[in-house]
Amino acid sequence: MAPLLEVINIGKSFGSLVANRNITFTVNSGEVLAILGENGAGKTTLMNIIFGHYLADEGVVKCAGRELRGGDPRAAIEAGIGMVHQHFTLAENLTVLENTLVGTQSLWKPTLSSAEARQKLVALTDQFGLYINPDAYVHQMSVGEKQRLEILKTLFNDCRLVILDEPTASLTPQEASGLFASIRKMVSSGLGVILISHKLNEIMQVSDRIIVLRSGETVGTLKTADASKRQLGEMIVGQKIMRPVRRSSRMFDPKIRLQDICTRKTNLQSSMLKNINLAVRGGEIMGVVGVAGNGQQSLAKVMTGHIKPTNGNVIIKGVIALEYTPMAFMELGVAYIPEDRTNDGVVGDMSVWENAVLTETKNTDLVSSTKIVRTLQCRSAAEGICSVNDVRFQSINQPARSLSGGNIQKLLIGRWFARSPEIIVACQPSRGLDEGAISAVHQSLLAARGSGAAVVLISEDLEEILALSDSIIVMYDGYASAPFENNDVDITSLGMRMAGEGFDAF
Repeated sequence: MAPLLEVINIGKSFGSLVANRNITFTVNSGEVLAILGENGAGKTTLMNIIFGHYLADEGVVKCAGRELRGGDPRAAIEAGIGMVHQHFTLAENLTVLENTLVGTQSLWKPTLSSAEARQKLVALTDQFGLYINPDAYVHQMSVGEKQRLEILKTLFNDCRLVILDEPTASLTPQEASGLFASIRKMVSSGLGVILISHKLNEIMQVSDRIIVLRSGETVGTLKTADASKRQLGEMIVGQKIMRPVRRSSRMFDPKIRLQDICTRKTNLQSSMLKNINLAVRGGEIMGVVGVAGNGQQSLAKVMTGHIKPTNGNVIIKGVIALEYTPMAFMELGVAYIPEDRTNDGVVGDMSVWENAVLTETKNTDLVSSTKIVRTLQCRSAAEGICSVNDVRFQSINQPARSLSGGNIQKLLIGRWFARSPEIIVACQPSRGLDEGAISAVHQSLLAARGSGAAVVLISEDLEEILALSDSIIVMYDGYASAPFENNDVDITSLGMRMAGEGFDAF
């Protein structure tokens, strides 16, 4: 019997940049194949070729023995291939149910078959533990909830082969475990799965085989049972990797304080904050954890001037903030690494170099007093930021939206750290990054802490929280727990608090 999927000698270039070269592999029914590689290794390009978004320069893709038409997503869908994209493809003005139904039936139908679809969607949410309100509008949802919807949309179409590109980036460990349990059930019934993830623990837990890509080429294929995390990490980057270690450091007076902060729930805020009190000292990393949608996003936006609270004060370096704008907070030394990097972090149609200096409109070395952009100086500054942070691109003039997700993240982090901020609000800073890039980001956060900056680390990667944080708060239903020291804390106990068990608001 033919494999469920055959990828044969696939090659793809974008100008002088070789994204894929001579890649060949198979996926069988009842198998989970993991594909690993550093940012820019060609993983997403390869998946887009399989799904028909890109047309390969050479090679063919077969599904169940039949060659697929290249560059035709409909052919892939009709063959039973579904893909959960790294970047969301959702209609913000539609509900969860409406997004699920888009593209599943003829445009000539006068009404949507909503009753049957709702029943199926609710059944899937129960089965996978990816709980979501079918009537919620996407623009009201957190990034984590949007990720769940993308997974549910694909499962809704009864695929034979599912491509999951970083599917658990926004899920708690409990949710990820539930997803993997469901994947195993589907695999046991004959489903094939391709899983792309930088989380080696997840790869080791759920996959059967692993393929490692580097610079667009296959550098290794092995059975998961024969692999180790260290071996995979070294294969991915081509050298040994050492994660930085948090050591004790001197603490200073608080750089930022929140006093009795409350916000109102609106279309732009998925949850409201309720009497938040916290203080982050210079030289401290405060970790913030919680299930997506419990106020973390609103907290980040209040602390960076994007939202004005309905009650309470934000005090920055001893002074009460009066003007709530991103520019005003930025001028006070606040840096914001947003959760949604593609919508809130970069302007996709602007070039890489323009995005690299987007925060520098008041820098007289780059912008004249008459507001004329000094293009040569800006490009030079951008090239320096990209070089230091290993941002990989074909041309510094290409649109930022054409970068891989990991390279967009590295661009954002480099842009902010070039300003030497005193307060850093980092939301999911290592999401979608490879092992080498994660190590570099962690080193940057620890270096900022060592220089006296106050760091607020909002992450759903609990291993990251435990590795970097000096203190931790848990958010639940818009409330924040009292901070507790990161001593003898484990992932299980954190997960229970995130679920509301034993939670005490501050």
